[in-house]
Amino acid sequence: MQGLDSTITNVALPYMQAGLMAGSDQITWVLTSYVIAAAVMTAPVGWLAARLGRRRLFITCLAGFTLASMLCGAAQTLGQMVAFRLLQGIFGAAFVPLSQATMLDTFPMERRAEAMAVWGIGVMVGPVLGPVLGGWLTGLGDWRWVFYVNLPVGVLAMLGLVAVMPPDRPDPARGFDWTGFLALALGIGALQLLLDRGEGLDWFAAPEIMAEAMLAVLGFYLFGVHMLTAPRPFLPPAMFRDTNLVMALLATFLNGTVLLASTALLAGYLQKLAGYPVEAAGLAMMPRGLGTMAGMLLAGWLGRRVDQRRLMALGVLLLAWSVHEMSQWTPEIEGTRLAATLALQGFATGLSSNPLSVLAYATLAPHWRGDAAGLIALFRNTGNAVGVSVTAVVLARMAQVSHAELAAHVTPFNRLLQDGSATARLLGPGSATGPWLLEGMIGHAAAVIAASDTWRLLTVAALLPLPLIALMRRPGS
Repeated sequence: MQGLDSTITNVALPYMQAGLMAGSDQITWVLTSYVIAAAVMTAPVGWLAARLGRRRLFITCLAGFTLASMLCGAAQTLGQMVAFRLLQGIFGAAFVPLSQATMLDTFPMERRAEAMAVWGIGVMVGPVLGPVLGGWLTGLGDWRWVFYVNLPVGVLAMLGLVAVMPPDRPDPARGFDWTGFLALALGIGALQLLLDRGEGLDWFAAPEIMAEAMLAVLGFYLFGVHMLTAPRPFLPPAMFRDTNLVMALLATFLNGTVLLASTALLAGYLQKLAGYPVEAAGLAMMPRGLGTMAGMLLAGWLGRRVDQRRLMALGVLLLAWSVHEMSQWTPEIEGTRLAATLALQGFATGLSSNPLSVLAYATLAPHWRGDAAGLIALFRNTGNAVGVSVTAVVLARMAQVSHAELAAHVTPFNRLLQDGSATARLLGPGSATGPWLLEGMIGHAAAVIAASDTWRLLTVAALLPLPLIALMRRPGS
């Protein structure tokens, strides 16, 4: 359910934009609200599981996630959709840590690898089926079905937990650093609001953006001071002395800024500029998920034979190459070239993600692994949200610049519009429909150029983890 919901909405975004009467920069809030809520609420999952009991919390989160999915499907305005997606992210944040903890406690050590492989199928199937299922449901009925599909799955999962998951004993005495958590939530939430609303409000010319910037700085400052001075902080400062973990956190954030942003940009490109029907757009994005699966399997097989840092570096280079290849596309891109590029991009993602996880914990003390897992999820989701927001802003700005540059060459004095040809008669200043046709052609060309420029920027971002890998230590060294 969580894997699907992180990808199934990408293909349906253009239809949501029309149904909710949102701008191209505003509709990305549907993605960012979910991932930010999931990022922030990952932190207290361990405390909530101890206080309420893991079984009770798991069932409650499934019920809340399923209900929030129904509310998302029924949303009538962008404000309602963002609020319900926030609710969906709050409940969905617990799925991965709770399922992993339950699996590790249920299976003995000698069967955990087998269990992890089965569990990993669910992780890999989500990105494969998400775009395809989203396109099929949107084309078959309505974009709202990408949320309604969670109802039967959620009910089945709840019944399964009630039937087979044994009850556990809560620990009401377990403490939690709410001061540090709330300060961090304030910083992340204010930063995301600033990124989401800045373009529409002319950035720091608006009092709201200034206030959000000050709140973000205040939240991060209070979190840092509290972490360094509190006797039992939300995150132990000594954990950040581990170089591998710090480098892995930065690399996770940078990878997150590229992957979801590239997917969101691709969905709009295929449907709005290349003219793909929504079902075809979903199928066209499927090779990326298959490539991810192949990359993860190969990385797992090579992990004991090859230095993990080399595998990760190769994955980073292939990811950057694939994103740069996307910047060379035109709307007339051949299907085979598109599929090959996306398959390579997915393969690079899978090839680098497994080594990154191994390196993150390679030199970390065992008693910090739980905190590190939540922190890695926080950086990944925050990177996803920041990447989508920044990409939407860059895309809008690049489109405006390209439109202005192209329109500067279209004047009544342009000889191509005065040569008496059929094109000049159709588009020239004397034509009643000429200005409208020209505006549509310029707008389309500007959007294509803007997408290429944005993918070039993402290429640079994809290469940034390379120097971080050089600072990591090899497992066992």
